[in-house]
Amino acid sequence: MNSALHRQWTDALRRNDFASAWGLSDQSLTEYCLSGAIKHTGERHCQRIWRGEDLRDKVVLVRCYHGLGDTIQFIRFAKPLREIARKVIVWVQPELLSLVAEVEGVDQVVPLHEGDPEANFDVDVEVMELAHALRVTPELIASRIPYLPREYRSKPASPFTLIGLVWEAGSWNSERSAPPHLFARLLDRPDVRLLSLQQGPARGLAPTIPAEDIATPVLKTLADRMTHLDLIVTVDTMVAHLAGALGLPVWTMLHRDCDWRWPEKGRETVWYPTMKLFHQKSPGDWFEVVEEMADELNLLKPASPG
Repeated sequence: MNSALHRQWTDALRRNDFASAWGLSDQSLTEYCLSGAIKHTGERHCQRIWRGEDLRDKVVLVRCYHGLGDTIQFIRFAKPLREIARKVIVWVQPELLSLVAEVEGVDQVVPLHEGDPEANFDVDVEVMELAHALRVTPELIASRIPYLPREYRSKPASPFTLIGLVWEAGSWNSERSAPPHLFARLLDRPDVRLLSLQQGPARGLAPTIPAEDIATPVLKTLADRMTHLDLIVTVDTMVAHLAGALGLPVWTMLHRDCDWRWPEKGRETVWYPTMKLFHQKSPGDWFEVVEEMADELNLLKPASPG
């Protein structure tokens, strides 16, 4: 998609005008097909790439080769895809195999690697293209929560409001990460207890705030632990999508030039009805974002024991 089309596409998605976004996607796909270009190269791609054809009664390989959060966000469309396809195979990051295997609409999961997939299929669709391929509407998106398998468990008796915390996103975009010491502000309310869900190199590196580490690289276990929390506070990273897909209360912190999937202002997002968005008003200013969250936290009732 050229830069001009991409800007229009982004604007359309941000205002939830999905019909216009898919029209722009059609235009880009047509230009690509007419050009004769090869969309992808390498063993991972067998060149049965989806080019806009009807997926009805096809064996569809859903390829997940972007971030874990991208897979979690768009795997919600496995069920509507399965309603028209003969079979849905998901070629997914190994970390997500056990979670995705239980998503409704998924017939088979195969671990993603650089070679050919160990599966027979008719057409290969990238997971983030499913929304376009199925021409989904905002109503369809909002009605699919939660869509990851979830066990409902009672919380242990506690006088605290249990808040899971993630302050650092992937190293590829440092603008999404926030200084961990700022979150001490959330402890102004005496019933709050912070628990770290931080993954990666930054795990355990928040000495300025008392946060018990409950993180784990096993994402199914992490999801189970998250269901015990009253709230998840996170920067724009995989945990935000995991919490939203589980239908858990989550507050997501967004930098000033946020990603295309989020609106530029406002608290709500069509992608996750249980999520609240907190935007930077000035580039790099996380202090005001945390202050807004602390103020909102003070409006919440303390967690009830039991």
